[in-house]
Amino acid sequence: MIEVVAGIIQRSGMYLIARRAPGKSLAGFWEFPGGKLEAGETHEACLVRELKEELDLEVAVGAYIGESVFGEGENQVRLVAYAAHTKQEHITSTDHDQVRWVDIYEFGDYEFAPADMPIVKALLDRRIAIMEKLMNGLYN
Repeated sequence: MIEVVAGIIQRSGMYLIARRAPGKSLAGFWEFPGGKLEAGETHEACLVRELKEELDLEVAVGAYIGESVFGEGENQVRLVAYAAHTKQEHITSTDHDQVRWVDIYEFGDYEFAPADMPIVKALLDRRIAIMEKLMNGLYN
């Protein structure tokens, strides 16, 4: 099983997503950026290293968000997601053909990689739960 760590990177309420470049597996799909875990590496260290290598982005890694497993046999991928924060505005990608800051409500406008979809759903479910809690507080 391949273990991948992804960053749910936020800045000013927006989320960073990246599109896989032509020639890569799952080219054209959007994902939360990150990369493969190396032997002996922690998830947090992997995320910091991968984001620096691929996006020249420095982040502070936060809480565990969730995970998903996709694929079969040797092609099975376990994606583990962590919250991450940055103050950087400029991003230079060496691994993706596009990167964007998007609002969570724009997620439906992008075709995410299959392993990222459960993370997208979890983020949307959390946002809905927060909104319902706020609305209940206003009207009860």
